[in-house]
Amino acid sequence: MSDKLTPEQRHKCMSHIRAKDTKPEVVVRKWLWAEGFRYRLYVKGLPGSPDIVMKKYKTVIFINGCFWHGHNLVYRGENEDVVDSKCCRIPKTRTDFWIQKITRNMQRDYVNVMRYKRAGWHVLTVWECQLKGREQQLQTLMALSHKINSIILDSYRLPKRYDFEPEEEMAMVAEESFDYGKK
Repeated sequence: MSDKLTPEQRHKCMSHIRAKDTKPEVVVRKWLWAEGFRYRLYVKGLPGSPDIVMKKYKTVIFINGCFWHGHNLVYRGENEDVVDSKCCRIPKTRTDFWIQKITRNMQRDYVNVMRYKRAGWHVLTVWECQLKGREQQLQTLMALSHKINSIILDSYRLPKRYDFEPEEEMAMVAEESFDYGKK
């Protein structure tokens, strides 16, 4: 099957695909801002230049396009045949090129996530397909808020220091009861 567009037309179409400020990113950012979360965008010094960085909570959020990052892409067989997923379809033209490109992206994403985890950061990923449809979008965004809130609460949780039974009764802080004399 051949491409309906000329190579020049295809190049022009592909070159107009944005890497920043995509619709899914804007949806997530507006939600987080409305929920009271503050963040930085595209911090270049961090691995993978994450879409959203919440340094205070050591949390990064990647908002990934299903095609470019191989969402639910499955390999089968000994010769690593690729099976399309619901949201990630491999083009019929230049299939080998696209499989290699998407595989490299997936490998790079995995390495970056491991770097964050080794450094003690939380990594959250929102997939483009999770934001399709109003109901699913709302569920995804609420789950994202819930996860961030649990990360925040965990960061303030005090370590358990006293896991032993006291040998003697602990002294009370309040004063002993006195009879002040009734008049």
